[in-house]
Amino acid sequence: MASEKNPIVSFFEWLAPRFHLLDDLDKPGTIESVQKGAELKGSNLWTLIFAIFIASIGLNVNSTAVIIGAMLVSPLMGPIVGIGFAAATNDFDNLKKFLRTLSVATMVSIATSFIYFSLSPINEAQSELLARTSPTIYDALIAIFGGATGIIANTRKEKGTAIAGVAIATALMPPLCTAGYGLSQGNWTYFFGATYLFLINSIFIAITTFIFVRYMEFPKVSWGLYKEKERKVKIYLGLFTLILILPSIFTAYQIVRSSYFKGKANEFIRNEILLENRRILEKEINYQKIPTIELTIIGPKIDENKEKELQSRLKYYNIENTKLILHQDLSSSNIDNLKYEILSEIYKSNTNYTQNNTEMIAKEIQVFFPNLISASFTKTKKFDMNQNIYVDTNIFDSEWTKLPSENDKRKLELYIQVRTGEKQIELITREMRLN
Repeated sequence: MASEKNPIVSFFEWLAPRFHLLDDLDKPGTIESVQKGAELKGSNLWTLIFAIFIASIGLNVNSTAVIIGAMLVSPLMGPIVGIGFAAATNDFDNLKKFLRTLSVATMVSIATSFIYFSLSPINEAQSELLARTSPTIYDALIAIFGGATGIIANTRKEKGTAIAGVAIATALMPPLCTAGYGLSQGNWTYFFGATYLFLINSIFIAITTFIFVRYMEFPKVSWGLYKEKERKVKIYLGLFTLILILPSIFTAYQIVRSSYFKGKANEFIRNEILLENRRILEKEINYQKIPTIELTIIGPKIDENKEKELQSRLKYYNIENTKLILHQDLSSSNIDNLKYEILSEIYKSNTNYTQNNTEMIAKEIQVFFPNLISASFTKTKKFDMNQNIYVDTNIFDSEWTKLPSENDKRKLELYIQVRTGEKQIELITREMRLN
């Protein structure tokens, strides 16, 4: 009696064929498809130019849909995949041809976007454009997985829609458009950042193509006595990749650290600052050479000793080297502006209520005080510096031909309190001299 197979072995025997890439492989069709990407002339060149214009407009007006549309029609993937394919098959002549094609495509793309942004009346960098100026290791990962998807789809008998998706995911065109924008504005940070992003995307798509073409055993072009040349290409490719990826790793590390710092800073604010009914009016968290948490707060005041204690408690949130800055002096200009905005909103919300009452109250007062010329009655808030809080109040602002006496003022205040039902009344009286 035959012994039964181990269930684990049976499972892997069932699973393994599902990961095979050689079943529906179309080698002749793939080689023909890749060769088409080596040419950038005629319709291909015009398609690239128009696609760059479309992508530039999308970046300029911050339209994601337009940018995606431009990436779908772009022929930039062809020469990049061709470089990886030629390197994997030892086709040195075609490798040089693809490199020339990609260089021409890059220069044409940057020149086209430069022309557009030089003529465009919109000079402000939008968020879609800014997203292409600071590449990280994550962009390299997208290029790796995108390149793998692209070459696998390209080698199938049925191409499907994966190639279009790869064109969108790897985002080759927007960095070139951003480079043209940086050039038109004289912003070298944008130019070099975007160019670097394009290089990262291109090299990792090519490397992934190289790996999968070798795995799928496409026929190599024999170099005969030039075996040494193949070895040198691999060394140069490896060194270039290493040099290219190091800055992106550093940038990604900085982004991760900044995100971690902001998370911990917000946790510190929630647990340590927002107590005893305190409120934060302004918050600025910076992760730079000197990490800083700068807060403008209202509510119960934090004294000097408490502030030192808070500074020392930062270590419990793993941000001990952070500088804590608390603004509680509400006489500073930025707070004055904020108070003005708050009071303005309060005034607007009360305008309809006070407008109806002012006319009636003024006419009634004039019966007893004929010297009254004009009056306004406003519900508002004032800021109490000592208690560090806003207090409800009512301002009665009036003009007189002859100012009322102190006794009349007390009567007037009492009358307004009874008439309006408000306890807190502030009288402002001014004499109007009639010519």
